[in-house]
Amino acid sequence: MDQVATFATQGAPYFVGWGTLALLNAGIAQGKNRSGLGWFLLSLLLGPVATLVLVLLPKLRQSLF
Repeated sequence: MDQVATFATQGAPYFVGWGTLALLNAGIAQGKNRSGLGWFLLSLLLGPVATLVLVLLPKLRQSLF
């Protein structure tokens, strides 16, 4: 039971911040005409590294049709 209490006091903010970053990355990705879901999932694995890559990537052009 002590492990649950330790996680609740120390680990929870870490996961909340990581999840928030993933949501922000999904929004940035959609703004650059990229897959929001794909970048959300990638951000859950890579976190700030995915944010850096996403910011450096150029915006995709939309198709004519």
